[in-house]
Amino acid sequence: MKFGAVAIEEAVGAVLAHSLIAGKRIPKGTQLLQSHIEDLRAAGIAEVTVARLEDGDVDEDTAAETLAQAVLGASVGIRMTAAGAGRVNLYAERCGLIRVNIDTVHQINAVEPMITIATVPDHHRVDAGGMIATIKIIAYAVSDEALKAAASIAEGAVTLCRPAFKTATLIETTIGDVPSDKGRRAMAGRVERMEMGLTPRVLVPHTVADIASAVSSTVGDVIFILTASATSDPRDVAPEAVRSAGGEVERFGMPVDPGNLLFLGRIGDKPVIGLPGCARSSALNGADWVLERVVCGLDVSHDDIAAMGVGGLLKEIPTRPMPREKGI
Repeated sequence: MKFGAVAIEEAVGAVLAHSLIAGKRIPKGTQLLQSHIEDLRAAGIAEVTVARLEDGDVDEDTAAETLAQAVLGASVGIRMTAAGAGRVNLYAERCGLIRVNIDTVHQINAVEPMITIATVPDHHRVDAGGMIATIKIIAYAVSDEALKAAASIAEGAVTLCRPAFKTATLIETTIGDVPSDKGRRAMAGRVERMEMGLTPRVLVPHTVADIASAVSSTVGDVIFILTASATSDPRDVAPEAVRSAGGEVERFGMPVDPGNLLFLGRIGDKPVIGLPGCARSSALNGADWVLERVVCGLDVSHDDIAAMGVGGLLKEIPTRPMPREKGI
């Protein structure tokens, strides 16, 4: 591609690099026609800066659409916009979790500086209509060779994982008075945005036997346990109740704050998530990161949770208004 200033007589068919006023506004990116040249001459403009495509060049919009189609490949649940000014955006058609192939994105962006893709983070929860990536061709054209190189490695750069379950049961424990429904409302909001529903409320005394009985008889596809007293040890009441019911506890504790006191387990084919107390708030916490992966059918291992520490220091939330260094 050639780029630079030329006399207006030489600019027919070229792409205008900078917007101009010549009787009316001629936006940048306009392919100049003879009528534009006449308007420029009438306005006293003798020279313009343009981009002129050469053999082997692909214009910005065609290049952006080509790369976007390559990224989508056979993926479902993601739509692309029409190209404009060298940009195509990708949106989720349904809720779910976005998986980003980080190596692939890096490889695309390394092909040619004028070819770019920017995405949401890996494991980002998205609602229907949420934007998940933008593909932008920075120059007015790129070489066909560079475009083919980027497109050849682009498939699967972003994919949408849909929820794999339909219902969840929230088991709440009591010590004395019946707790308010604040925690249930917060959890209902979390599952509803993933197109799931909560089964009827389950309240049991805070004992191993009572929680184990509830776990064994639950009807939801996923089990949440929210205890009246914080779970502070792998052998505390709630984890022991899961084991007593015939299940297993795969991980206790996570390097995310707020959210440290989460545990993850399973009984049969049902995932079990022991919720930290901060799950009573709708604000983002570590339980969200685990819950979203679990309900989308992704395996969440000990190592996966251990790796959440980088970026795991989350913002202060209304229920924890004081700085950590003051002991809160």
